Amino acid sequence: DMAFCEVRFPEDIAYGSSGGPEYSTDIVETVSGYEQRNVNWSTARARYNVAHGVKSKAQLDTLIAFFRARKGRAEGFRFKDWLDYEGNAELIGIGNGSLTQFQLKKRYESGGVVEERPIYKPVSGTVEIYLNGVKQVSGVNVNNETGAVTFTIPPAVDALITADFEFDVPVRFETDRLSASMDQYNIHSWNDIPLV
Repeated sequence: DMAFCEVRFPEDIAYGSSGGPEYSTDIVETVSGYEQRNVNWSTARARYNVAHGVKSKAQLDTLIAFFRARKGRAEGFRFKDWLDYEGNAELIGIGNGSLTQFQLKKRYESGGVVEERPIYKPVSGTVEIYLNGVKQVSGVNVNNETGAVTFTIPPAVDALITADFEFDVPVRFETDRLSASMDQYNIHSWNDIPLV
């Protein structure tokens, strides 16, 4: 059981970070020169480097405290990926008259291929649920720690369930050691502070 803390990595430091989705694919070249590609992961994992987001002594102090509180790689936390943090009119399900629980998800479509990404860490207060385009103001509950959407009354058969939301990515530090160097007085440089 992975320890997870529902705290968000400092947004201002996240803003200067780099990174995004990654996959794992093994490529085997055959004698005839053809390739065989083996996909190891069915969905993407995210990887970020937050080193470049640290611009001041105050941010450095915040980062060190945050890192210590998470005990390096030990505890996961929320991270705002500024390049991809919201879903709009995302189809999360179609009613069948009996199902009451649906998972928030975001769809990515390109060239006829659709990837559905489950959203497990919606941002509290940003989720709006719609039934056939009508915003639901009651009778629906969103779990901000799991992304589960639960209706009091099952949505009707063929009802389209859509959602608008902001979300965080569950991550952890990829290192147990922070190593900073003092380049000049009061200027810190970090090579790498990876999150996965």
